[in-house]
Amino acid sequence: MQLSQLLSALPEKKIHGDQNVTVRGLTSDSRQVRPGELFVAIRGLTADGHDFIPQALERGAVAVVAERESIHPDSPGVPWVIVPDSRAALAYLAAAWYGHPTRRMRVVGVTGTDGKTTTVNLIHSVLMAAGHKTGMVSTVNALIGGMAYDTGLHTTTPDAPEVQRFLAQMAEAGTEYAVLEVTSHGLDQHRVTACDFDVAVVTNVTHEHLDYHGTYQAYLEAKSRLFHALSTSYRKPGTAKVAVLNADDSSFHHLRPIPTDVHLTYGLESPADVTAGEVSSTPEGLTFIAHTPGGDLAVRSPLIGRYNVYNILAAIAVGISQGVPFPAIQRGIEAVRGVVGRMERIDLGQPFTVMVDFAHTPNSLQRALETVRELTPGRVIVVFGCAGLRDRAKRPIMGEIAGRLADRIVITAEDPRTEDLHDIMAQIAVGCERAGRREGEDYWRIGDRAEAIAFAVRLARPGDLVIVTGKGHEQSMCFGTTEYPWSDHQAVREALEAT
Repeated sequence: MQLSQLLSALPEKKIHGDQNVTVRGLTSDSRQVRPGELFVAIRGLTADGHDFIPQALERGAVAVVAERESIHPDSPGVPWVIVPDSRAALAYLAAAWYGHPTRRMRVVGVTGTDGKTTTVNLIHSVLMAAGHKTGMVSTVNALIGGMAYDTGLHTTTPDAPEVQRFLAQMAEAGTEYAVLEVTSHGLDQHRVTACDFDVAVVTNVTHEHLDYHGTYQAYLEAKSRLFHALSTSYRKPGTAKVAVLNADDSSFHHLRPIPTDVHLTYGLESPADVTAGEVSSTPEGLTFIAHTPGGDLAVRSPLIGRYNVYNILAAIAVGISQGVPFPAIQRGIEAVRGVVGRMERIDLGQPFTVMVDFAHTPNSLQRALETVRELTPGRVIVVFGCAGLRDRAKRPIMGEIAGRLADRIVITAEDPRTEDLHDIMAQIAVGCERAGRREGEDYWRIGDRAEAIAFAVRLARPGDLVIVTGKGHEQSMCFGTTEYPWSDHQAVREALEAT
């Protein structure tokens, strides 16, 4: 592809040098540069790509995109493109490189603190039930043309080139709808910039990622970028831009004024377009009547927990916005039997229940514990930790939630990274103490996560329920700066087999 073709996708740039060079690829990693590629210099959290421009040129980069004009290439004749934001530029360039795939399908983006992955799966299932060829990218996997692809270990939203590569594969497969899980990091770091969204959905916006965003307001602003993108993205003929909002969530009053073609609201407490009545939550799942602008429909779902009613209502609202008939919405909802690492039972015939759940925020931990309390006549035993180098303020909050809602608490490791694990556990323990718990009696600190899970399993008596939270689907755990293979599922199975 000619450099001039790629650069036409950039909304703002200053070009030095000849644009008529052939580009054979693009990358932001100087170590991955191959001859003929375009190098995009990005300022990261720990390293600055501008410092590695000489290495990129040595490896054969034929053009450079950068934010600073004060650095010029040593190689004469190498085109130099100055942009205000290299991350955004990488996204626009990646979209152009792959032929703007989101202009060839409708795109649904789902953001929020909790429930994103489940809501993405529900929307995907509803659209599939209606006969639409649908792909999806979540934190668990990507589904493209009937094939599943791993999206990584600690992946949230993949980087922009990978997102566009997935979308290009979808477009090539004739996909009509792409459903994307969109994180605040992904929005803030422009990983989904240049994705032409048609529907934006929010689950909720609660206490999380303040280590990165600094304040709740900044976190909310990052989430709101998805909704602002509706009015700035490419318009597909005959396709309205739709915002689906949670009327019960504190984010509603911030997101509702953002202009778009259609606003659809859902909720259980506030007036909304899509609501639920006659809600029944049992260990077998959920049933309720959904009240919608087009009439009522009976909903059955194998998903457990009243909080999943919200995720289902959001999916129903998306289905309604896309003209999906009620029978297809019902089939789609009922077909989602669960998501990996989300309230997932592990049963090896033991006389008590064991579940693995991704809950890693105060809100999601509270919802998880409230739900399992309804599922067992016995005690609730929770195993959890808090990640290092992440939101420190939530640690005592989660300790207090566990202290209030669980009968026994085992505090353990959850990606301590370069922080001292004992310090993290001590901060969680403060919350347990605040809830009236006493160490060695009803809460314990066991840093080794496998040992903590085994301890909780040994504590369990017939009729009890053990819930292991915080890792869910993830396949690694970070100590220091190294990702080590890890699986809560495997650790639970090993603990059960040893009892």
